[in-house]
Amino acid sequence: MKFTAEQIAEILEGEVVGNLAAEVSKLSKIEEGEKGSLTFLSNPKYTSFLYETNASIAIVNKSFVPEKEVKTTLIKVEDAYKSFSKLLAFFNTVKNNKVGRETPHFISDSATIGSEAYIGAFAYIGANVNIGNNVKIYPNVFIGDNVTIGDHSLLFAGVKIYSDSIIGAHCKIHSGAIIGADGFGFAPDASGAYTAIPQIGNVIIEDHVDIGACATIDRATLGATIIRSGVKIDNQIQIAHNVEIGKNTVIASQTGIAGSTKIGENCMIGGQVGISGHLSIGNHVKILAQAGVTKNIKDNEIVNGTPAFRLKDYNKSAVYFKNLPDLALKINQLEKEFTTQKSISNE
Repeated sequence: MKFTAEQIAEILEGEVVGNLAAEVSKLSKIEEGEKGSLTFLSNPKYTSFLYETNASIAIVNKSFVPEKEVKTTLIKVEDAYKSFSKLLAFFNTVKNNKVGRETPHFISDSATIGSEAYIGAFAYIGANVNIGNNVKIYPNVFIGDNVTIGDHSLLFAGVKIYSDSIIGAHCKIHSGAIIGADGFGFAPDASGAYTAIPQIGNVIIEDHVDIGACATIDRATLGATIIRSGVKIDNQIQIAHNVEIGKNTVIASQTGIAGSTKIGENCMIGGQVGISGHLSIGNHVKILAQAGVTKNIKDNEIVNGTPAFRLKDYNKSAVYFKNLPDLALKINQLEKEFTTQKSISNE
């Protein structure tokens, strides 16, 4: 799809300097700009590229004054970076704005699907499923019985939504994610063999949640595993049964959260963090990458290490960690001196 400089300026509430009819169909970095592409300049370090770029249109700050001839059509805005980000979101919406139903697919007779929906090839939609307006379901998506999906949500290829799950509005779930698989619940018998405990709860995902590729969110044993509104979950994250994650919390890749742990609002959790089960993590907590959390954490704490403890204390300890070999050597020398002196005093 092509857009003119005039159309883009209208979207961004900007001013065109140059050819109003200049057309673009793709985005590019300013140093890699080519004809038919749109770029932006916000960092002064890249100003030299503006005079050399072959991009057809460039977004710049209103304060920008060229020092020499610029061949590219400019769109002047208050904040070039924010405007380009807004345009990225717009382009992405246009790109994903598919409608209609590809074949083959299966939709249960008891399922209801809203207007402007897209159903990709080989999608499966089970009994009593309720899908809202403008939902996009890409190829090979599985949606089990009794699932609800809110308006404007997007399920990329290969997503699996198990029965009874509830997905809110404006959610984005990337390829390979699995929502609502059984929680890891097993009980040993007298012989030591393990028997599965039925997991009869569900998963509730509220509005504006993003879930990365190959993330897994298990259904509850009883009740619900709950992901509150605005949560952002990176790729390859495991969230166990009956976990609750507070609104606007962000979690980086390869983190694992064990069953029944409650995480507060506006937390930031780094990559490869491990969190034990049945814990309470407060609001506005920051957990640094690769930390191992085994105890409750109060509001506003920053923790690191395994087992994790306050960052301030961790940084103090780190000074000694790196000096342990030297400290051990000094202790050994002191022990030798002490032994020698003791031996002399006993003679």
